[in-house]
Amino acid sequence: MIVDTDVLIWYLRGNKKAVTALNNRSGILISVVSYIELIQGVRNKKELNNIRLFIKDLPADIIHVNDEISSRTLLYVERYILSHSVELADALIAASAVVYGVPLLTSNDKHYRPITDVEILRFKP
Repeated sequence: MIVDTDVLIWYLRGNKKAVTALNNRSGILISVVSYIELIQGVRNKKELNNIRLFIKDLPADIIHVNDEISSRTLLYVERYILSHSVELADALIAASAVVYGVPLLTSNDKHYRPITDVEILRFKP
């Protein structure tokens, strides 16, 4: 399962459902895009260090963008930019889930609805 950025943020905020969802699973994957989005939200070095420690301590593997993910992302953006305004980060995360053949855990399922080949697991905080 790939965990979307929003679920990671809920976890960092101490949301019990997010903590349970991530602590009780094995095989968790995080897109490097989500990691970058978390870092972009920090306000100081302490928060940056906390994000680094969180990612290190979470039992998850980071998925980096490769050629297949890149190609699928391009397909999604070309296909859905005009009709649904699919954003680059969401297209990259969805493409990662599809390429790895795993579902995507997110509370922002509306961001991914147009991409019909991604399996969505709805997280309700």
